[in-house]
Formats: sequence, C-alpha cells, structure tokens
Amino acid sequence: MKVYDIVIGGAGSIGVPLSMFLSKEGFKVCVIDKNASPGQGQNKAAIGGVRATHSDSSKIKTCLKSIEIFSTWKDLYGDDLGWRKGGYLFPVYTENDERVLKDLLNVQRSYGLDIKWISKDDVVEIVKGINTDGLRGATYSPNDGSASPLLSINSFYFKSIEYGTHFKFNERINEVVKNKNFNIKTDKDEYESKYFINCCGANAKEISLMLGVDIPVKPDSHPAGITEPIERLFEPMIVDIRKGERSKNFYFYQNFEGQIIFCLTPEPPRWGYDRNFLSEFINEMAKRILKLLPILRGVRIRRFWQGLYPMTPDGFPIVDFDAGGVEGYILAVGMCGQGFMLGPGIGWVITEILCGRKKRDDDMVINFKLSRSFTGQEKLK
Repeated sequence: MKVYDIVIGGAGSIGVPLSMFLSKEGFKVCVIDKNASPGQGQNKAAIGGVRATHSDSSKIKTCLKSIEIFSTWKDLYGDDLGWRKGGYLFPVYTENDERVLKDLLNVQRSYGLDIKWISKDDVVEIVKGINTDGLRGATYSPNDGSASPLLSINSFYFKSIEYGTHFKFNERINEVVKNKNFNIKTDKDEYESKYFINCCGANAKEISLMLGVDIPVKPDSHPAGITEPIERLFEPMIVDIRKGERSKNFYFYQNFEGQIIFCLTPEPPRWGYDRNFLSEFINEMAKRILKLLPILRGVRIRRFWQGLYPMTPDGFPIVDFDAGGVEGYILAVGMCGQGFMLGPGIGWVITEILCGRKKRDDDMVINFKLSRSFTGQEKLK
C-alpha cells in the first residue's frame, strides 16, 4: 500500500496543473491515469483558447488567474507555451445577438474585464477580410488569448515532477473506498490518501459513483480541425454565435505557428464517448468558416478530430469539497469543454484552499458547488 497526502484521478487539463501547485506546497501527491501519458483524454483535443469573457463571476475570476499563469509562464520558467494575447472577438450580425452581448458587458466589466463593444469599422480593421454583409459590430476582449495544449500540459507535467509528484500511467482505477482515509485500488496497485480529487473528465461520473456520489456530468463530442500554416491574417479567436444548419456556435483562431484551428458545436448534441470524426461535419465547418472569412478559401486542412466535452446541465463546472458528504473527497469535473482554460486557475485555487489561505466558498469557486440547482445557463459556452 503506497501512502500519499493526496491522490488525484486524471492527468489532464485539471489534474496536472493541480498536482503541480499542490506538490510545490509540500503535499505528497500521486496522479493516476489510465492512459500512457499526460493529456491523453480530453486535453489533446482542446484547441487552445483561453478567455475570461464569461457570464459568471466564478468562471471570470478563475480564468483571469489562468490567463495570469499562461501569460507569465515563459518569463518565470523559460518554457514557451505558445501563449499569444490575441483577444477574443464575437462578431454580431443580428439585433438579438447584439442585445444579449451588450447586456453582458456590464456584468463582465464589473469584474474587471477589459471588454468593449466595437463598431463594424473596428471589426474590419482587426479582422481584415471578414464578411461585412449585415455586420453590426462585435464585443472584443484584447487580453484573452491562446496557448498550445500540448506544450502547456508537458511543461506543467515536468514542473510537477520537479516538485515531487508521482505519476502512475497505464493504471485504471477500479475501486475507491473511504474509511478513515481513502483506499484506491487500480488494476496494478493500491494507494491510501487523506484526500481524493476527481479530475477524471469524461469518466468522472463512474469514478464518483464508486464513492456513492452521483454527479450530473455526461460527455458530448465536438468536431475540430487544423489547417496548414499560413501568413498571419488575424489575431483574435473569432466566435460566431449564430446557428448553422447542423450546429450552434463556431469558433476559430490562428495559433502561434500560423495554423488556423477551428471547432464546432453540433446541433443536436452528440452525447456519448464516441471520438471518431464524422465526415458529415466537414461541409458544415467549411461553410461556416468561409461564410465568415471568405479569404480562407483555398487554405488546406491538415487533419480533423473529435473531442469530448464533459457537460453539466447548466454549462458550469463542478468544484466541491467533501462532495456528497464524503470527507476529503474533492470534485474538479464537468468543465464543459473549457478545462484547458480553467485548469491552471482551478488548480491554483484548490491548492490555496487546502493550504488554508482561501475559504471553500471563495468567489472563484462559490458558483461551482455540487449542491446548486443546475437550473441556470452559461450564456457564453
């Protein structure tokens, strides 16, 4: 039986940065993952966007912390995460979308976000070649950005090892039992810990049920793709919130290497664990990106993939302590496809709480409790 202060289930967007912060503070930490290396679940399908422009105060504050971590990492540690402060831009083509986004501005600004409504002419200046037919303007947040999920998780992983974290790959958690401490059985070994933190992404529900705690998390799948590198055309992540024939919002940006990465939210949702890319979405994504930015016609696409979004009913994460009344059981799940941008901030604040420097009802996590009604709705998923 191997004994630790904390065992984390899942070496992905949440578990890896969390382990790094915890080990840095002196906790003896073990991370268990069924895959062969870090980031092989939902993380490797992330497209890399990082924004604080949400509709909820906890998400805003958590992502502001994440942006701080991403944007200062190279200066602090020397590793290039591919961070690029390109901003986020939500172009608006309908009166209703303009009203919704303008209503959100007051909420977002009240939490210190640098976000504003810009005119049609300003949009054209920022994104040259954008379709101006019906364009009314946009909301624009210049301090948001993007980073490489691959470079980021590898840098966090090696820094976590440097601080003393033990990683156990190719191990599947078969049983979690709470006695005085947690006893975790895998297909290879047994572990004991004071805390067990569930960061298992799309598989979080089945792990939580081992402790008798049901959580409203289920995955749906989203298609994405990446082009060849091209000359720099634009800086921000462009988010089109209009509905398509078979989709809701569509978003894309040009990464630090010049490639355009894009993703689509299917309508109706594709619930389940299927990560096989369906060719039926190729036309939908091509139509949507060319409708918005026709100058991309002729750019070659290198590959497509399908990623899972561990969803909650209201579109907000679940971060909870002594979850379901189980002392020492911590949830960091249901990131709704935003684990990459939330991960560093959530890892940091959970560590601050366990160190006693912040309270469990801190503003960064107060809206993420498992006990909430789940009847609200994130307006900017």
